[in-house]
Amino acid sequence: MASNDSQYQPSKIITINSDQAGQRIDNFLFTYLKGVPKTRIYKMLRKGEVRVNKGRKKQVYRLKDGDQLRLPPLHIEPESDKPNPSLARIKDLEQRIVYESKRLLVLNKPSGMAVHGGSGENFGVIEALRSLRPDAPYLELVHRLDKLTSGCLLIAKKRSTLRLLHEQLRNHSITKTYNAIVWGQWPSKLNVIDQPLEVRRFANGDRKSVVSEAGKASKTKFKLLKEIGPFSLIQAQPVTGRMHQIRVHCCWADMPICGDVKYLQDKDRLKQHKRLYLHAEKIRFREQQDGPMIEVASESNSFQSMITKLTG
Repeated sequence: MASNDSQYQPSKIITINSDQAGQRIDNFLFTYLKGVPKTRIYKMLRKGEVRVNKGRKKQVYRLKDGDQLRLPPLHIEPESDKPNPSLARIKDLEQRIVYESKRLLVLNKPSGMAVHGGSGENFGVIEALRSLRPDAPYLELVHRLDKLTSGCLLIAKKRSTLRLLHEQLRNHSITKTYNAIVWGQWPSKLNVIDQPLEVRRFANGDRKSVVSEAGKASKTKFKLLKEIGPFSLIQAQPVTGRMHQIRVHCCWADMPICGDVKYLQDKDRLKQHKRLYLHAEKIRFREQQDGPMIEVASESNSFQSMITKLTG
């Protein structure tokens, strides 16, 4: 039975466009009918309540450009997991958009905010952006940043753009440039770390990456930018995209990133810094298949203030 807060939606016909084409019909409906349980969607497909070009389709059917999709009358429950857009942390995200077009946006993600909800997080960046932009038909993460890492995060506003950017990620044609402050004097000749990484899972649900011959090939390019007393300011460009790759490669070199609560074991060192000093400073990509390369940069005030403090 529908709740008193649910909204009644009469039957309607949707014309599938080129951006929506190629999706399985069940996955399309999960996104389009937010607030409708998955069990109800599967039941609609199984009983033929959903019609494509006046005919029945199974859940594995892939939609085509121009398909006429008929939806039955529905009661839509309000999304309970959508955060309040008036919250200060969410409103701040609008000011952190450093690039936007009709296809995508680049957000300067703050340190301490997860990219999505779950695992103890009420909401993340993607839920917050959807709350800020309730009329946006499509917002999806292109890639991820660790919760404690700040900087450039790509969000697709079209499914075709998401596919294009994922292809670039697979081909290693997207360049991500990070800045980090590490403990120790980084050798100027240490320009590449090519050590395989394996993800270890623990009974408490935690996960960590470790250097292991049983792991997957992992490669990061490094460059020393400046020596700052007992620290080094470095640049890092991951060639592969393994979990916590830059952080673990820095630890392998015995120069962990300042404030890394997961991988830095020295508690006295941890007390000196309130955040992880890893910032995704720049990202370079193609917005369109035959378009030019676009480079977007972001700044982190807390990161820059630490550099100023250390050098001052």
